[in-house]
Amino acid sequence: MSNTDIVGLEVVRGMVLPEWIDVNNHMNVAYYVLAFDHAVDALWEKFGITNDYINVSNSSTFAVESHITWQRELGVDAPYIITAQLLAYDDKRIHQFLRMYHAENHFLAATAEWLNLHVDLDIRKVTPWPDAIRTQIAAFADLQADCDWPAEAGHQMNIAQPIYSSRGTD
Repeated sequence: MSNTDIVGLEVVRGMVLPEWIDVNNHMNVAYYVLAFDHAVDALWEKFGITNDYINVSNSSTFAVESHITWQRELGVDAPYIITAQLLAYDDKRIHQFLRMYHAENHFLAATAEWLNLHVDLDIRKVTPWPDAIRTQIAAFADLQADCDWPAEAGHQMNIAQPIYSSRGTD
């Protein structure tokens, strides 16, 4: 895979820490979520959703849904980059897609699809984006007009021919 195969805009770089390795000798699922969460925070910085913004406006975002796919293992000290792609947004919500790549070998290690709401922390209710934030979100969206919808986005977990299913038979 070449650099041109890396999709989305880079938001964070990191390295798999020794304490992130599990009994299977690869990065544990919890730390993928942590790394993706740090990437969301970095994306928010680009939009102006900083600690100062949160403290002054008493507004923030809440994650309401996420879906992780694992593509290839990462081991201890593996360098990674995470890119972001905006899938959709409206007055109060944002749907983004994150990809984690091995930073040197450029293989896709994992993806994360994430839906967040903009929330007024005083009343704990969903509220519209301020104009300045929405402008930055729109500018980010304009940078990726050529990105296709990710194959992993919007998938539902399913076993095609299960031995057992709590859904029963149709």
